[in-house]
Amino acid sequence: MTVAVGDVPPPPEARAVAARLAKTQPAPELDSLFVELPDDPRAPGVETRACLLGELALLGAGAGRPRVDAYAERLRALGHPLAWLPGSRLDIEHRFMVRVRGLGSVKTPRQLRARFPEAPSSEAGADAGRLAFEVPDDARARTAARPFVAGGWARTPEVRFFELPSPLDPGDFEAAFLQQLPLHCLEGGGTAVACVTTPDDVLNELFSAAYYGGVGGQGQGGAYARLHAWKSLYALMGLPADVPHLDAVRRTPDHRWLRFLASTPWFHHDTADLGLAVLDASRTRVAVLAATDTDVMASDASAQP
Repeated sequence: MTVAVGDVPPPPEARAVAARLAKTQPAPELDSLFVELPDDPRAPGVETRACLLGELALLGAGAGRPRVDAYAERLRALGHPLAWLPGSRLDIEHRFMVRVRGLGSVKTPRQLRARFPEAPSSEAGADAGRLAFEVPDDARARTAARPFVAGGWARTPEVRFFELPSPLDPGDFEAAFLQQLPLHCLEGGGTAVACVTTPDDVLNELFSAAYYGGVGGQGQGGAYARLHAWKSLYALMGLPADVPHLDAVRRTPDHRWLRFLASTPWFHHDTADLGLAVLDASRTRVAVLAATDTDVMASDASAQP
């Protein structure tokens, strides 16, 4: 029996109980919860235990004990979505749930430039952008947007995929290139700023969107935030789900990762705005995700005289 992500939203109480247990109880004392192996992933208590395994993995205590490992293996056999995740926290996840005092979200192009190295714009990048053509993929787009949708961000992200007729020089993957793409987030004639970032930064932003939730939404708990983040990263990279996570991590340096913002109507610079773009290893495929947590209707109403 396979439970697909999104078939039935995980109950908030299961996520909350799991997070509380993981934070307040020593991991060895939780082993007794995993004595009885489940036969149905929808049976009472199974979802809470699945979330607890996910929370323990984030704390570095999710594997290496017989009862816990056996329960995780049974969840994999039953097709529980959380069982797709690594049993232990990976190094690329080192920023998950870590907040640095005075270092909040990037809201403006000026803040973006101050914290990340800018990718200089070039005429060659603009020329290449004019040759890009869109390759729609609704299922892939929904997966990439999932952290923001699940977290209740105010607006559904824009997710688009493009291909190029010939490989793009990584140095030409920058703001001038992005501004030639038919992106709603860059409409309006405003200037765009694109900066080079790293895959752990991108994965952390995806995780945070779901873990903390939007201003009008709800945090999804560590286990499901981690699931949504990894699924989104795979979608942005164009990887099938059967690629092992460590293999996915190994491939990340072959991609070019950008964060971008722009002075366009899409980005409001007052709650949370995020632009991500990924150039794949072949240098011929580009994925773009733009998200905002500003309530567009409320913002428009407040601007009325």
